[in-house]
Amino acid sequence: MKDCLIKAMACEGRVRIFACASTQLVEEARQRFDLWPTSAAALGRTLSVGSMMGSMLKSEQEQLTIVINGGGPIGTIMVDAYHDGHVRGFVSEPHIMMTYNDTGKLAVGTAVGCNGTLEVIKDLHMKENWKGTVALQSGEIGDDFAYYFTASEQTPSAVSVGVLVDETNAVISAGGLIIQMMPDALEEDIVKTEQVIHMLAPVSELIRTNETLESIVSSLYDDVHILSKQPICFQCHCNASTMKRVLSTLPKEERLAMMEEDHGCEITCNFCNERYSFSEQELRDLENFLETHAK
Repeated sequence: MKDCLIKAMACEGRVRIFACASTQLVEEARQRFDLWPTSAAALGRTLSVGSMMGSMLKSEQEQLTIVINGGGPIGTIMVDAYHDGHVRGFVSEPHIMMTYNDTGKLAVGTAVGCNGTLEVIKDLHMKENWKGTVALQSGEIGDDFAYYFTASEQTPSAVSVGVLVDETNAVISAGGLIIQMMPDALEEDIVKTEQVIHMLAPVSELIRTNETLESIVSSLYDDVHILSKQPICFQCHCNASTMKRVLSTLPKEERLAMMEEDHGCEITCNFCNERYSFSEQELRDLENFLETHAK
């Protein structure tokens, strides 16, 4: 199944559905950061939710940032999401492998921790960014976003996310599902949705065993109406020019040391782990440019 995102409605438009298949983008993140399974699952779940939340934005100029830190060994998870569903992100500690003793499943909740917050910052091109913060409920990501939507955006929601890895640690399926009650939802819609959630198989298993995302979404309710489908991917906006701007913010003494002692430098983008190398001459050209335009 190719990575994609679907928006749909059910119950005569009183229930909204977002679903994504994100296997390739989560696997790309795993490869870029050499993620171990539990780190891959935690970041992958957040990337999947981020992709769906990004698609909720109203214009191409808007974006949102998700920051999760529950005090666990995995540290901070940070994801940027955009209107077209593409995402980028990282986790502080990529080399975490933890499982629950009773089930053998990846212990995302333990790795993330629940002594902290989930924060969503939306850049809506207004005077100030919008920010919503909630306490983490479990660190399992899905539960935490369900609480966030209900508490911070006043939209009762069910959130299911999953990442499945094989014995080589490669991601073999990943995806997410958000079901939201619209303001005009009836009691019968709520009851039906509770039944859907109760019967729902793990999302990673649904992605692995179904041929299309449409078939998964269409099976949830009797009257699902698919509104749109779009491709999604892991995509970063960094390039050599943006990295030069990063260099220009450093103290002059540090730039001079890079030239005279190291004879060049290498900068790594936090969001995608792409490395950019600059020669001594490129650093001197940058310094000359900064001196000229600083006068």
